[in-house]
Amino acid sequence: MKALAAERLPARFLDTMAGACSSVSVVTTVAAGVPHGTTVSAFCSLSVNPPMILVSLDNTSRLLRHVRDSGRFGLNLLASDQSDLARRFATKAGDKFAGVGHDLAGGAPRLSAAAGWVSCELHAELPGGDHTILLGTVSDAVSTGRAPLTYYSRSFGTHTPVG
Repeated sequence: MKALAAERLPARFLDTMAGACSSVSVVTTVAAGVPHGTTVSAFCSLSVNPPMILVSLDNTSRLLRHVRDSGRFGLNLLASDQSDLARRFATKAGDKFAGVGHDLAGGAPRLSAAAGWVSCELHAELPGGDHTILLGTVSDAVSTGRAPLTYYSRSFGTHTPVG
């Protein structure tokens, strides 16, 4: 019976984590002049002095290799009307940037109309199970004041103040 319960733990864990609302972002970098990015919900601010964030990337992610090579990454906080970008960058598809408005800022692609932007230098890496935790020292941060895209109960939405 214990073995069966242990086998079910990953599924129960995923179901439980689906009950936690998270902001949706696209982590980006440039490798050999080509932009790369992937959708993440595992990130947070880490420190104010110095400004730092942490981002979690799958150990098998190509983006992880590109961030290691470049030593820089950007965090694009998606706006509430950008769920299409979240889905696009969550795939393993070819050129995710085809037709997507962006510019280079701080050595990483910044997506047009994102709710926020954080440019980072890679500070350190930490193992985290099947993911690698990247610590980034912030070199720039921009907020547009747009409503954020959130992910809760396996669907996209946005924040609504309790009133």
